[in-house]
Amino acid sequence: MYLTKEKKADLFKKHGGDAKNTGSAEGQIALFTHRINHLTGHLKKNRKDFNTERSLVSLVGKRRSLLDYLKKKDIERYRAIVKELGLRK
Repeated sequence: MYLTKEKKADLFKKHGGDAKNTGSAEGQIALFTHRINHLTGHLKKNRKDFNTERSLVSLVGKRRSLLDYLKKKDIERYRAIVKELGLRK
């Protein structure tokens, strides 16, 4: 499995503040970004995997909506997470 409990806890600790703080917007965005990167690599090898492509588009939409929420609530946190994760916007 590409995402172990330890890796997931590390993502939330690094971006969410605490390993048990799984509901923070930054932690969720970091998790979605990790999953998107994994699925993008998979789709580069398997071009005709349309189910994975559909789930990738869904994840990108979820991440976008969380980023929009964070931008509306606290612009500084939004800028920090975008810079930290290396997202384009």
